[in-house]
Amino acid sequence: MAPKGKKKVILAASTTERLPLPNWPALQPLLSPLDLTLEHFVPDQIITIPNLWTSTLCKNYVAFLSSLPLTTTPGKPKRGDAVRVNDRYQVDDAAFAERLWSQTALKELVTGEAAGATHEDRSNLWGGIVVGLNPNIRIYRYTKGQFFDQHYDDFNNVVIPGETTIKAKTTWTLLLYLTSPATGCIGGETVFYPDPPKKGKNVATPEPISIGLEVGMALLHKHGKDCMLHEGREVVQGEKWVIRSDLCVI
Repeated sequence: MAPKGKKKVILAASTTERLPLPNWPALQPLLSPLDLTLEHFVPDQIITIPNLWTSTLCKNYVAFLSSLPLTTTPGKPKRGDAVRVNDRYQVDDAAFAERLWSQTALKELVTGEAAGATHEDRSNLWGGIVVGLNPNIRIYRYTKGQFFDQHYDDFNNVVIPGETTIKAKTTWTLLLYLTSPATGCIGGETVFYPDPPKKGKNVATPEPISIGLEVGMALLHKHGKDCMLHEGREVVQGEKWVIRSDLCVI
């Protein structure tokens, strides 16, 4: 859980420059929502969706994203920020965020009544009524030797444009992995560190929770005040490609 009074160690999305919007490829082919499921890796904290994107779609997107003007993060972070060494691209694109939300199985899986979950259950899980994804889209590429040190993700207040403007806040981080050991990427696991037990209790310190890369897998984890300390391990071979957004609620 993110420490109180230490907001400086919590990372939030930075303001983006106004860039021309990318001509994103079609989100095809995809699997049916009926063939996919939310896998609760850690209840109320970490959820995965294997095969949200097919391997073919991931391969197409890696080729496309490689053409974008990626910038390398500064070698020396701002005071209080975690060390992050990667190449990134960031753009505000509400239309693509809506496509990523509605044209994939994500919307149906997150808002559907899976496993008998009630409206109240879903609201409690996601921190409100989920209305879409953060329009702030971030693309990350980690090459050999690059990593993201231990950190927390903060929440953001966002505005989702449309016929009716929606004021929302983010509650869960969305990471969509496009590469894995199957594509030659070794390392780069996302590792979470559960809170240690309170002093005085004879309980062992929890083991870290490692989420390995899988092509097309989405990883959702709670952020803000309930965020778990986590890191992106160093890539030792190949390239790790990630699309990042956030669930938005009202």
